[in-house]
Amino acid sequence: MNRIRTQCALCDKKFIRRCSQTFTFESKELANAYQPDEVEKSANGDYFVPKIKSNERPFSLVLPPPNITGTLHLGHALTATIQDVLIRWQKMRGRETVWVPGLDHAGIATQVVVEKRLWKEKGLRRQDIGRERFAEEVWKWKKQKSSTIREQLRRLNVALDWDREVFTMDEARSATVTRAFVKLFDLGLIYRADRLVNWSCVLQSTISDIEVDHVALDGATDLTVPGYDRPVRFGVLANFAYTVVGSREEIVVATTRPETMLGDVAVAVHPNDSRYSHLVGKRLRHPFRDDVIPVVADDFVDPDFGTGAVKLTPAHDPADFEAAKRHDLPAPQIINEEGRLTSFCGDLEGAKRFDARRTVLDRLADLRLLRSIADHQTVVPRCSRSGDVVEFLVRAQWFLACANMAETALNCVEDFRLSLEPRHFEKQWSDWLRDTRDWCISRQLWWGHRVPAYSCSGGGGRAWVAAESATEARRKARAVLDCAEDDVVAAQDEDVLDTWFSSALQPFSVFDQKGDLERYYPLSMMETGHDILFFWVARMVMLCTQITGVLPFREAILHGIVCDARGRKMSKSLGNVVAPDDVIRGATLPDLEKSIADSYEAGLFTEEEFVRAIKTQREAFSAGIPQCGADALRFTLLTHNVKSHFVGFDVSECHANRLFCNKIWQATKFTLFWCRQVEDRAALRDLAEASLMDRWILSRLSAMVRAVHAAFESRDFYVATTAIKQFLYYEFCDIYLECAKTPLRDAGNVEVAKRACLTLLQCLDVALRCLAPFMPSLSQHLHERLPRRWNVGQDRGFPQELDWDDETLEKDVERARDVVVALRRLKKTFNVSAKHDAQAVVVTTDAALPLFAPTMRDLTGLRGLAVATAPPHDVADYIEDSASGTRVFLKVPPELREALRADVLRLRKTRGKLAKELVKMDKMMSGDGYAAKASADARKAHSEKVAALREKINRINYIERLSREK
Repeated sequence: MNRIRTQCALCDKKFIRRCSQTFTFESKELANAYQPDEVEKSANGDYFVPKIKSNERPFSLVLPPPNITGTLHLGHALTATIQDVLIRWQKMRGRETVWVPGLDHAGIATQVVVEKRLWKEKGLRRQDIGRERFAEEVWKWKKQKSSTIREQLRRLNVALDWDREVFTMDEARSATVTRAFVKLFDLGLIYRADRLVNWSCVLQSTISDIEVDHVALDGATDLTVPGYDRPVRFGVLANFAYTVVGSREEIVVATTRPETMLGDVAVAVHPNDSRYSHLVGKRLRHPFRDDVIPVVADDFVDPDFGTGAVKLTPAHDPADFEAAKRHDLPAPQIINEEGRLTSFCGDLEGAKRFDARRTVLDRLADLRLLRSIADHQTVVPRCSRSGDVVEFLVRAQWFLACANMAETALNCVEDFRLSLEPRHFEKQWSDWLRDTRDWCISRQLWWGHRVPAYSCSGGGGRAWVAAESATEARRKARAVLDCAEDDVVAAQDEDVLDTWFSSALQPFSVFDQKGDLERYYPLSMMETGHDILFFWVARMVMLCTQITGVLPFREAILHGIVCDARGRKMSKSLGNVVAPDDVIRGATLPDLEKSIADSYEAGLFTEEEFVRAIKTQREAFSAGIPQCGADALRFTLLTHNVKSHFVGFDVSECHANRLFCNKIWQATKFTLFWCRQVEDRAALRDLAEASLMDRWILSRLSAMVRAVHAAFESRDFYVATTAIKQFLYYEFCDIYLECAKTPLRDAGNVEVAKRACLTLLQCLDVALRCLAPFMPSLSQHLHERLPRRWNVGQDRGFPQELDWDDETLEKDVERARDVVVALRRLKKTFNVSAKHDAQAVVVTTDAALPLFAPTMRDLTGLRGLAVATAPPHDVADYIEDSASGTRVFLKVPPELREALRADVLRLRKTRGKLAKELVKMDKMMSGDGYAAKASADARKAHSEKVAALREKINRINYIERLSREK
């Protein structure tokens, strides 16, 4: 490479600083076009990092750890991009930063996928190989997936501190989890109790609320349930009767789960329901047990729903469980952990729960107690990990008392010590924390942190203690059991902790190096999806504050859920998931289908999901996905308001931003070319005064920088990306570059050419540094090629706000742009090209507009353009239009006028068809019930279609009007 050392001698006081330093410049030619893969593989993450000069406390972030269950999706990409942009912005401001990467062991999810793979590859269940060997299989999986996820994050070009990478089950994190559990137990906040929990019969474990999908059904629907050879019907309401002992009266109850009536212990009615008040306290005969059950009165019953009488099955329904406690009723378990009926069910013992459903209905019919069966709207709870229908079972579990911690978390938002963005989540935060229940933190899994609780026996007694080891457990139990330590037998609980427990400790557990906790905790902020506000963010606030005494962060930014181009949430079940890698590197349709097939073979897709995903991919990406690159992907994700409930993603929009990258590339290549050309003409120190358009583009640059600064402060990244694209694409490339070509090509006025070069370089220098947090690879690649001998490019920090604003000039240019738009519209309408040597006259009394005649001529491509106070004398040869009160005249050859008149006949027919379609759309959208029945996506699509129809009709009207002019 050619190295040039030169002394900078530019000295314009307003637009550029004096410089007396010596710089080294490496001359590197730019390729003909932007190629993202070539640019991104050569990026250096430290390029835009000046020396630390800020006295602010270090800016610290923790990347929400992806699960080791598969590959990253666009939600992960959005989170990583938002955090990376913030980190790079802080670094460029000279602030010390730390950004900790990590992975989550994802207890249930990981165990499920490894079990599926074990079965597919070896035909073995985990029970066949035992707990130790199964753990080895999971660690192999973790090694494979962690490498994949790490590479995916690197392809996103994120500036993570990789030397700090953690895993929620590594040695340091495991020790932290154990210490936290022991501390909370010793404080009396963790206890063991029999409670009703979500149970997956397939997983043989409790599952958290976040792992339960509530599937709404409008009526009878057949669902595939693991363990059943044929689909099971849900969405059916059965009414059957209980007879009153010693009477001919009966009470009819309704249920969507007839099999649970085997465990009914009472029928409840509302205390004020006159239909049943005389029956309260009476006994009902259970048809399948030699037993009677009472009629009880309880306020939780809705007298207007169904028959107004509710059967109580306490061991398998949350509401019934609470009602049974109020009335001191038993809670017999009729369904076991495997989803089979227990001995309490007599001759049906061992039957599968949904097989027993049919048997119970048949027997009720035989006893003439079945009154009706009808379709019914209902919600079925399904395990998101296994597809199983969730059962509610009473189990001995470990619980964390949350009341006091929830109050603390609630208060910290109410007294503004913690801010939530967007602010509307404050109400949800308040509602959830005021109604929070104790947290079931134990899981019946083989993968996860073993609960550090020991069942200790000795001296004739038994007690549970929490300890970091069996030795410590025996020591602690000695005092409780009042016996010698050697007499204590300690057995650790087989259960593991809920994954969210260890994740909730993440803000401080990641800092295990000496001095790091004091330096980097609490975090500067937390950024994550709003869908885990309560499962993660609230629990981090509760646990970290309880254990450390300090809030884990003072700001939480909550982004929306990434949706596809049609506004649908991306999910395997819909088959519309787009992988970040496919967008970055591009993918053919066969590539996409192979990826889905690989996931299916690995057990990550069911057969139904596999078929649906293949179908969706073929519809959405018949031509594959074009290569867009990481920079375009990052920029596209942040062109949307990430604080919205949903964040849309369209591959075509991403590809458009890849073309935007090429636009910046070509503008830089153009600038570097002319800088070399101008340098050959004369010494650099000779400079002309800045032209009107030089001053205008620098004023727009100043406005852009100010908007970007404000956007970063408010975390409104879409405002920043909009301002940057508006400046670089439309103002710098489309306007200023075109205007600069004339002075650059003027060999007789070298000083003016040099001023244009300097303005081009100044704009690129500042704009690329503003763009750097969003598009780090492209920005570095171009910025490092700016010629330092022009005294630009040596500052790699984030631009300070500029004072180059000129509002009067901007208004003048805006009026000139309106004229340009009008003339371009006329040219396009009549197909006027350069070969026609067209002339234009702009008629105005605006004193400033004549100054921009050269600019308007450059931007319209017209050979001749005059600004006058009166129309041209041969006005009959011109077509007239107007722009912001200014009259514009374009001289159009007669043959082009005749061609347009001939085309108008065809356009009139088109307008008729468009008008009919518009009437049809208006009628549909104004119809009764449209607003209630049409989905949000449909209403948006319809509105866009109506706007497009009206735009086409207006365009035809405009063309028709012009065709009539003489």
